[in-house]
Amino acid sequence: MRSLLCRVWPRSGRFRLSLCIVTIGVVTCISNAAFADAPRVLPPGEIPKDIRLEPLKDLDGYFPFSPPEAVDDWNERAERVRRRMQVALGLWPMPTRTPLNAVIHGKIDREDYTVEKVYFESYPGFYVTGSLYRPKGAPGKRPGVLSPHGHWANGRFHDSGAENVRKEIVQGAERFEEGGRSPLQSRCVELARMGCIVFHYDMIGYADSRQISSDIAHGFAKQRPEMNAVENWGLYSPQAEAHLQSVMGLQTWNSIRSLDFLLSLPDVDPERIGVTGASGGGTQTFILSAIDPRPTVAFPAVMVSTAMQGGCTCENACLLRIGTGNVEFAALFAPKPLGMTAADDWTREMPTKGFPELQKLYQMLGSPHNVMLKSLTHFGHNYNYVSRAAMYQWFNKHLNLGRQEPIVEEDYQRLTKEEMSVWDQEHPQPEGGAGFERRLLRWITDDSEKQLLAARKSPAAYREIVGGAMDVIIGRSLSEVGDVAFKQTSKTESDGYQQSLGLLRNEAYQEEIPVVFLRPASWRGKTVLWVDAQGKSGLYGKEGSLRAEIRKLLDAGVEVVGIDLLYQGEFLAEGKPITQTRRVENKRESAAYTFGYNHTLFAQRVHDILSAVKYVKQRQGQTKCLALVGLKGAGHWVVAARAQAGGVIDLAAIDTAGFRFGKILDIRDVDFSPGGAKYGDLPGIISLHAPGKLWLAGEGKAESIQEFYKLAGAEEGLTISNVTPESAPSAAIKWLLREM
Repeated sequence: MRSLLCRVWPRSGRFRLSLCIVTIGVVTCISNAAFADAPRVLPPGEIPKDIRLEPLKDLDGYFPFSPPEAVDDWNERAERVRRRMQVALGLWPMPTRTPLNAVIHGKIDREDYTVEKVYFESYPGFYVTGSLYRPKGAPGKRPGVLSPHGHWANGRFHDSGAENVRKEIVQGAERFEEGGRSPLQSRCVELARMGCIVFHYDMIGYADSRQISSDIAHGFAKQRPEMNAVENWGLYSPQAEAHLQSVMGLQTWNSIRSLDFLLSLPDVDPERIGVTGASGGGTQTFILSAIDPRPTVAFPAVMVSTAMQGGCTCENACLLRIGTGNVEFAALFAPKPLGMTAADDWTREMPTKGFPELQKLYQMLGSPHNVMLKSLTHFGHNYNYVSRAAMYQWFNKHLNLGRQEPIVEEDYQRLTKEEMSVWDQEHPQPEGGAGFERRLLRWITDDSEKQLLAARKSPAAYREIVGGAMDVIIGRSLSEVGDVAFKQTSKTESDGYQQSLGLLRNEAYQEEIPVVFLRPASWRGKTVLWVDAQGKSGLYGKEGSLRAEIRKLLDAGVEVVGIDLLYQGEFLAEGKPITQTRRVENKRESAAYTFGYNHTLFAQRVHDILSAVKYVKQRQGQTKCLALVGLKGAGHWVVAARAQAGGVIDLAAIDTAGFRFGKILDIRDVDFSPGGAKYGDLPGIISLHAPGKLWLAGEGKAESIQEFYKLAGAEEGLTISNVTPESAPSAAIKWLLREM
């Protein structure tokens, strides 16, 4: 028999596994004698029956929507999903709304409408570009419509060509050879003729929006080593993800600022605002409509679906669709008027999967006629004349345009690329490229840090922001753990304590965790949950004897609980530690394709700790005092778990070893966590422990944490220690025994 021996060496401010030899055998324990080896719960080679070991979910999975039965339940659910979206998109809290500095120029006069060139700054120096259509001869305030275009070639400059439009005319998809060549311009023109002011704006990387290229925004495939740096990082890097900076987030902010621009126009009626786009523009439509309260009617075409959720990097963000999906995102607009189309693409099943559930929700909310699906599955992916006609009718009704129906789209003279482009000699194209990309992300980071610093002045405000974000980043609070059951596999007595081995089963999530309970004969309700980088084997030393600090706790009458977190100990069939996280089959190296749909390993290990906490606390009141310990490479998991468990944890002893999410340089690192660095990194999360009692090592003087404990009126609850990692266990035990 071989016992688990591990050494850890400091690297980049945190501990890395250097050598690991995993036990390969089952030990028979003899009463009143030292255990011969680190014990196993399961037979050799057998691993827990845990759903998290099954294949990962990706964007081509199935994303059903099940509306709650009661309005209050839906309101609660809607708030949580909306917060998930905001956090995932880097919009929690919302960035500072800096001046737009809008420029409108180059008016083109048509018979019944005009078109102007527009650019403005969504962030300082980052420009949104587009075309502004206005009706002529329409006095008073007019409805405003945002028109995101989607992934049509060249975007706002799209021209399908004479040959293609003739084919579409034969198929009944278009009516005119001239206007039909640009379905994007067509809807803007007709809406303007109907009396709307329409802003048709560029997606990042399309048409005039070239500061971040299309290859980066939409075609990104490989990680860029030069952009993966602790400072001055670029998009898709571990640091950008740790700060929740993504192309989808930038694009969503551009949509919000486009709405700001539209509403800044004196002739726009703020009570009548529509949004419509197809494909990727459909994604922008329902994302904006879900998180911004100002749109009053929405029409996302050929995108809302229980199937494929959006294949582009601009439609994916880490954390976004874990436990939710596009149909539920669209549902967040309820009970306001929501119209959609389906085609012969991933939306083809909407009439039977997705739309009936939306109808049920709208019925429950008392607005059954405010949701509509036009199923046009005899056409491929499109926003053609037939689909646009459905939108015109929907907007006519819900924007109170008063137009006689049916509304028949008429031909028009298309604008050329030269007529639409906002940049010229008097309005030069702004700087872009890699340097600009880095500076933009730096500005966003600085702005976020300023907001967080201001929030720290109020513990309540800070907890709302950071605690609300952690609920999304970790994906589970203690109240959401559900019931946890213990299935015992063996029980032995030895030298004044009892060892119980078994599995903690969380049925709600179908998770299973190997666990060991070490209970002294003199136990009086004090328990330490000991989290170790080596799992429950970390409680044992050579030849299976208990480590000195564990023995000291038992001798003091304290129960000790050890667990194997996911991919520790008995989760490893071959005994080899995991060095990289899994990824979905998508070959593009954007973390969002994996972690937009699946929890990170870091979060899943925190889930395991919370399950163990829940079980220990629900044992019919047996545990009167519960302490959580994380030392020697386990501190960062325990930091997050204690933050999510709140006051249930009486004491925590943690050595962080200076760990920082912002120093991780690989999106497949086992501790990679989207959002982990955005809210003050690990010290920011530790602050959430206040006013709970905490022994803390590995953070130096920890000034910011001390300040927050003082502000929370809990200075005496924080003990800062500057011991070495080797002496941390002894110091932590001494503190625990004094406080318990």
